[in-house]
Amino acid sequence: MKKLVLIYGLIAGFITSIGFLTMGDEMDFDKGMIYGFASMILAFSLIFVATIQYRKQNGGTLTFRKAFLIGLYISLIASTVYVGLWLITYYNFHPDFMEKYSACVIDKLKAEGAAQAVIDAKTAEMEQMKVYYKNPLYIILMTYSEILPLSLVVSLISAAVLKRNLKQFKYSA
Repeated sequence: MKKLVLIYGLIAGFITSIGFLTMGDEMDFDKGMIYGFASMILAFSLIFVATIQYRKQNGGTLTFRKAFLIGLYISLIASTVYVGLWLITYYNFHPDFMEKYSACVIDKLKAEGAAQAVIDAKTAEMEQMKVYYKNPLYIILMTYSEILPLSLVVSLISAAVLKRNLKQFKYSA
């Protein structure tokens, strides 16, 4: 199981990171979010693949607990790769990310005709985010919060759908 989750976890981690690894200087945050979540869903489909492969290796039986652990380990590995690559990308290639993101959010509110009070509140919020983003621990926690919840949901669904106990086979004659 260790080799299986390591391989699938690393592959999933790199798939989830494709979006920001290919991001150029001109950042399209709307498309980036769509591509980001699409790559996460694609990457976490590997949890299903790995769980099915493990079940085949074990004679067709798999408990919910074992299936969930496979998904959990893949999730943790993939999320850690995602966070690590984001830190490298952020600090080395896009240290101005928060400035550009903040400007995009504020410009979007202005284009939508938001009230000045709303714009001012969002501007203050984004300024606070810039301060928070100077702390690497905050960046790590925020980046994990982007990816880990989705992967855990996929792990739970995968475990529920793919579990197959030995009892199910004894009575199916």
